[in-house]
Amino acid sequence: MNKIQPAKAIQKKVWHTFFYSSAWRWFQKAIVLMILFLVLNHLTKRESFPDGESYRFPIEGFLSSIALSILIGIIAHLNLKFYKKKYFSKKVEIVTITWYMASTLGYITIMYFPVNIIFNIVAGGQTEFYYLLIGLLITLLLSFILIGLWYAQDIYNLYKLSIKDAEITIESGAKIIKLRYENIACFYSENKIVYTLQSDGTKINTDFTLNELEEKINDQLFFRANRQIIIHKDAVDQIEKIENGKLRIRLKVSTVNDTIAEIMISRYKRKAFIDWFQ
Repeated sequence: MNKIQPAKAIQKKVWHTFFYSSAWRWFQKAIVLMILFLVLNHLTKRESFPDGESYRFPIEGFLSSIALSILIGIIAHLNLKFYKKKYFSKKVEIVTITWYMASTLGYITIMYFPVNIIFNIVAGGQTEFYYLLIGLLITLLLSFILIGLWYAQDIYNLYKLSIKDAEITIESGAKIIKLRYENIACFYSENKIVYTLQSDGTKINTDFTLNELEEKINDQLFFRANRQIIIHKDAVDQIEKIENGKLRIRLKVSTVNDTIAEIMISRYKRKAFIDWFQ
């Protein structure tokens, strides 16, 4: 007869599976990088060509490439952790990804010259500034490509998490309630109290202000329509153009509340709303 495994045993098994699968992925990536470094360093100098009569294995370039890649990997990893905590936990969009890549390449640039000067001193050589500059441009190009490929899956998983699986903790008096984004139709203010309206019509009062909620939620899914309401993209049922360049929004959820029944978007917010909704 099969026995039910204790929860700790299952958790330990899952952790080991995750650890070994993660370690295997890192090992595969390391092998790919080693092959890439071997190829690139064999192409940099004539004496490094395998078919040359004076062939010499480019040990210095190979080791410096490994050391440089380790430093670049550390920079990219630490910067990703920072962005994951400060930005990606709330939203993942082109702007934040661009800033992550730009800041990472900026740190690599700052690190590049001191590291190469140290390598030259240790090796007893001297590299002209022109070649250092060319090397920096090549390093930045390769770093951009490799970091993009290396962390593409991680960033995509963060994007899916921020869109589909995210939730918000609502404080309602003495209660603390967790709500999935997909189950929220809107947040609205009435008589100085902010309510959460769920997709099924259930209303929950909160201890937040709309400004506080606006800072917490994912603005790829939610939009501050006006001073009284924040709406969820999937809750929008109808958009109607009205006078003076305004928009009238109707939600899918049925309610008799005037604040929710007809939501007005001013002409000043019209373009921002359309860009967000599309």
